[in-house]
Amino acid sequence: MNANPGIDPNRLQIGQVICIPRSIPPTPPCPNGFLYTVVAGDTLFSIAQRFNVTVQAIINANPGIDPNRLQIGQVICIPRRCFTVCI
Repeated sequence: MNANPGIDPNRLQIGQVICIPRSIPPTPPCPNGFLYTVVAGDTLFSIAQRFNVTVQAIINANPGIDPNRLQIGQVICIPRRCFTVCI
């Protein structure tokens, strides 16, 4: 309703244009890393390369993430690399 002010949902017309907002997945908790906002052109592979982590590490830090359906504006957790034993 907020995306279509002035439109009565009970009186939609054939051919009428309405806005359907995209849902952005909730922000994951990120205690051992930092948050990153996905921008146009990003893939998990390109993000992993940029921050020198593995794609699998990003997937593990973001339960439920679909690696093939990143959305612009989606906030994901980028885990910090461990150079010693991480507990």
